[in-house]
Amino acid sequence: MIASLDRIDVLILKRLIEDGRMSYRAIAEEAQLTDVAIKKRVESLRRRGVLEAIRAEINYEVLGFEKPVFVQLRTEASKNKDLLKRIEAFEHVVEIYQVLGEYNMLVKAILPDLSSVKDFVERLGSLDGILDMKTLVVLDKIKKSTSLPASVLQKRF
Repeated sequence: MIASLDRIDVLILKRLIEDGRMSYRAIAEEAQLTDVAIKKRVESLRRRGVLEAIRAEINYEVLGFEKPVFVQLRTEASKNKDLLKRIEAFEHVVEIYQVLGEYNMLVKAILPDLSSVKDFVERLGSLDGILDMKTLVVLDKIKKSTSLPASVLQKRF
């Protein structure tokens, strides 16, 4: 079921996307409501599954890591359950996606240096159940959206 949002919900989401630490009071002033009302709205957005979490965004480069590495995997479907557990156990794996297309998994890893990338790819490639893989090393991040999709914002409230 698709959750319906009103203009206050959209405002709350926009402000929390911009700054996850924004106070309920600051949002309430803009929405012309009380901070208690905003808190109840945020709790409602969480209960309905619209707002999954508010997290810190870490700049891994400042901590000495290379740009992210993405690895596309073609796997044996019958071995995916075990394979996923083994891939999740890799220390530097931060995201795993099941995807459609020529490859059926996409793994994102954050590694300290290029020699670590080589070791990571070799270890990953040696896992039973991986048929083929392609490695993509990010050179530069062009866009990372911190806003709601235009279709949500274009609704008339």
